[in-house]
Parts: sequence; structure tokens; C-alpha cells
Amino acid sequence: MIIVMHEDATEEQIAHVVARIEEVGATAHISHGERVTLVGAIGDREVLTGLPVEAFPGVERVVAVLKPYKLVSREFHPADTIIDVRGRRVGGNQFTLIAGPCSVETPGQIMQAAEAARDAGASMMRGGAFKPRTSPYAFQGLGREGLELLAEARERTGLPVVTELMDPRDLELVHEYADVIQIGARNMQNFQLLAEVGKAKRPVLLKRGAAATIEELLMAAEYVVKEGNREVILCERGIRTFETATRNTLDISAVPVIKLASHLPVVVDPSHSAGRLDLVLPLSLAAVVCGADGIIVETHPSPETALCDGPQSVPTRAFREYAAHVRELVEFVGKSIS
Repeated sequence: MIIVMHEDATEEQIAHVVARIEEVGATAHISHGERVTLVGAIGDREVLTGLPVEAFPGVERVVAVLKPYKLVSREFHPADTIIDVRGRRVGGNQFTLIAGPCSVETPGQIMQAAEAARDAGASMMRGGAFKPRTSPYAFQGLGREGLELLAEARERTGLPVVTELMDPRDLELVHEYADVIQIGARNMQNFQLLAEVGKAKRPVLLKRGAAATIEELLMAAEYVVKEGNREVILCERGIRTFETATRNTLDISAVPVIKLASHLPVVVDPSHSAGRLDLVLPLSLAAVVCGADGIIVETHPSPETALCDGPQSVPTRAFREYAAHVRELVEFVGKSIS
């Protein structure tokens, strides 16, 4: 349930509501809005409905949440969540452009990609040090060495780092180097991993699984937020359908659907959606127009020699032109690249 406090409710009254909720073994989550404070109560429905919440001092009304996801719902937090990453804002009237190679390969490669992203006005850089691959014989990433190279690139360019975590055992290591921890599509429903990043003090970029529904994506985000980490960025990266013309099918409708249902920011991955370079720009522009809060796109100095996802990577020599097209449309819809 969601407990709506009066505009003039005191901190003591809010604390009293929280205490009564916790007394019955439920969990209370506070959301401070511009005018009112909401308290989300999560626990046994019968026990919670037995509490005389509406009689508590400072309570205006009680609203039942019918959706299976609670904390990530717009009912619980009506205003858009805006996440700050080293001064770059994700959400609101800002548009976030995250760019870099699929995987970190060499010092020269990641530096060239990071500098191209910075020079084109990107907000953050991406790069994988741990890579989940379909084939066990494919390049799996450089691990710690890759993270160290990302940190060097951040030092040189000033761009925050987005990188993937695959194993809870690597959380401390990735946490040391990453500004945003990415949970890939294959791990969207790795609930132990989600719970662990929920305890971390880093924003999480959560990618939609290839066969996941929007509700399943939001439930995965709920696992993270439930543990205390409210800084979650959702990512639509294409789903698996009967269509074979593209690597995946970009569910562009997912962006407005999610934004109606949830307060969390949503970004789009046009690279993995298409699997083809010639479609990356059109899908990026579609993401801007449909209301996405950002794009996470791949760029590489030499796509033809890339160890991972070369065919869908924008060459760094062409990235400035790509970013200029995106920026033009971002400004047209009344936003600016953070």
C-alpha cells in the first residue's frame, strides 16, 4: 500500500507511520515529493490492511497498489527519478549519450574510443571488462586489466564509466572502478546478482532480457530498489521475435509504456537491437522521439578487427557526425545532452 501524508505532516508523524509498519514485520520506503511525502508499505497484505493507518496523525489517505511491482511504480513515486553520475544527470530534461566499445581490448583502442566519445559531446563511456558470450571459446574480456584501462580513460577524458557486472563475487572489484554498474540482458533475472547490486552505492543500468516482458523488467528493477538502491536506469535493447532481418527487434513502444508505469529513467541500446551499423542512427533517432532518456551505443576505432560486435559499432572517425544528428533531434524535442 501507499500512504499519502498531509502536506504539513511533520517528520515525527512520518517516523511514527514507519515505526508502526515495521512493528508488524513489513518494510517502509519513504518518497519525498515536491508537496507531499509518500510511504510505501511492503509486506503481508492481510497484516497491513489490519493497521488503522488512516487514523495515524499526519496521514491523508491510503492507496492500494495493484501492480506486482511497488517501489518502481509511478504510483509510489509520481515524479521522474533523476540520477546524478559525476555531475551528469540521467532523466528529466537531460538526455544521456553513453558511448564506447562493446569490450575493452587494448589501451590504444579504449583511449581512442573514449576520446572520440568525449570530443563528440558524449555524457559517459561504456566498455566491457567481463563479457558474457554465447560461445565459451569467444573473447571473454580482460577482467581487472580492462577495468584499470577504463579508469585510465576516465582520468584522461573525464567521462564516467559504465561497465558490466556478471558475478556477485566480482562486485567489490567492479564497484571500485565503475561509476554505473551494468546488468546485462542475460542476467536480468539473476536475482542474487540483482539483490547484491541493490546493496551497492552505485547507479545500476539494467538491460531488458531478450525474452522478457516489460513487467518482468520492472520486477527485476524492484529486486534492486527493494535492497535500498533507488538509482536504477532501465534499458530497452531489443527482444527476440520471429524477425530475422535484425539481430533483435527494438521494442520502441517499451519506452513510453515504461515511462507511464515507472518513475525510473529509460535508455535505448540501438547497437544490440539492430546488430547492423546502417540501422544504428535511425533507431537512435526513434529513441529520442519516443521519449527515451538516453542512448547507449557502441563505437570502435576499427570495427573490422573488433573482438566483439564489430558489425554494429560506429567507427570512431564517424562518431562525431552520428552524435551531431542525435544532438540536433534532442534539442528539437526540448532536451539537452548532459
